[in-house]
Order: sequence, then structure tokens, then C-alpha cells
Amino acid sequence: MNPLSLSYYTVPELSPPDMVAVAADQGCAHVGLRLLGGQPDGDPMPLLADPALRREMKRRMADRGVTALDANTARVLPHTDLDAFRPFLEAAAELGARHVLATGDDPDEGRLAARLGRLCDDAAGFGLSVQFEFVPWMSVPSAAAAARLIGRVGRPNIGIALDALHYDRSGGTPAEVAAIPPGLFAYMHLCDAPRDYRTDRESLLHTAVKERLFPGDGGIDLTGLLRALPPGLPLALEIPTAALARTMDAPARVARAVAATRRLLATL
Repeated sequence: MNPLSLSYYTVPELSPPDMVAVAADQGCAHVGLRLLGGQPDGDPMPLLADPALRREMKRRMADRGVTALDANTARVLPHTDLDAFRPFLEAAAELGARHVLATGDDPDEGRLAARLGRLCDDAAGFGLSVQFEFVPWMSVPSAAAAARLIGRVGRPNIGIALDALHYDRSGGTPAEVAAIPPGLFAYMHLCDAPRDYRTDRESLLHTAVKERLFPGDGGIDLTGLLRALPPGLPLALEIPTAALARTMDAPARVARAVAATRRLLATL
């Protein structure tokens, strides 16, 4: 059975320790940590800025038997100061994360590869891998493009963080994913989304950060995707549902997400 991880973005209203409690209550083995915010320069989140909160988080994870799967997000842009990621990497390692999530948006692929290589080297010093997430509206828009970029990076501690929504919106296919070396996948972000959608950047971004669907409620071929990926891959439940959150609390939403995921896995 694929281990489950609860992403911050599914329950953004919860404090990190409360997210751990909900994850444990619903049978998730892991959580995803948000240490840097969504702005291009990555403003620090409370878990990064507050050592006392990190200590409380470590106690809660130990008490509930939950570990940190990943920490996000290192956004590598042409002007990004890579040295500024050191506190992020330190905090991720302190909290026991295995991976850090990175995205990149740079028209110069060679420059992006070199900068990601530097990030990988820095992450390796903390025992971390870098998992690169392709995003359809950025310069690395697909799984195939991400695999090509990773080949140029040439580091052993980099892989692809495949997000089911971005995979679908990039026009991805199970065959495309199956052609990628399986060792490049450490985990994936699981969600569903409407079959019909607008292709402008604003609409794609809105769905990504506000209105995803639980597995099986949309039009993504999740069965085909999961069959193309290595068996037993950890599944990070990244399912922001802003409208539903107005009428359903976080524990109930996580329960729905976990139940839907288990139904999906039972069909494989």
C-alpha cells in the first residue's frame, strides 16, 4: 500500500502541530511542511521563522508517530540568491524531512540546471534530496522536460515531484511517465480536477491553489498515472478546496481525501 502524506495546502487553516494530529488521526504516515511562502522570493512561513514552533512540531510528530516527507518550496529564478535557502534547508533537516521541493522558471535551461545543481549540493550537506516540480505555466512545463533538465543537472539527489494536476494540465500521458527512469520518483502529489478547464495562466493557477478535487471526483486518469509510476510510491495529498472549506472543517476534508485515495488504490 502506498504511504500517505498530508500536504499543508490541503489544510492551510491548521497550525503545523494541529496538521500532524489530523494526519495521524486519518492514518497518514507523513506530512508536508510549508517553510517558504508562495511569493517568488519565498517569504518565510512561521515554521521557518519560529524555533519554538519547530520544537513543538518535532514533539508532536514524535508523539503521534508522523514524519515529515518534504518541505517546500525553493523557487529558483534567474535572480534567486541561492545562499538564502540555507535556513530553509537547515529547518527542513531539523524537522526530519527527506526531501525539499523546488520549482524553476528560467528561459535559460543551462543556467537553471547549474543553479539547481548548486541547490542539490547544498541540500546534500543536510542529507536532503531535491524534488523538482514541473509546472505547465513555467519554463519546465512537463514531466519529459523535467527529466531532460534533471539529466543536465547531473546530481544523484535530484528527482521529479510529479503533481497529478500539473501532469494532466501539461497534456501528460502514462506512456510519458513510464518512459522516465523510475528512480527519479520519490513521491507524487495526488489530487483530481475537472475534466474541462480554461488554459490561461490565471485559471490554471486558481485551480492549482484553490479548487482541486478529491481523487475520483474529476477527470484525471489517476489509475493510468499510478500504474505508470513505481509501486508503493508515497502519495502526498495536495488537495486545496477553498470553497468546500467554508462549510467543511479540516478533519472532515482530510477524511474524505483519505477515503477517496484508498478507494482509488483498491482499483489498481
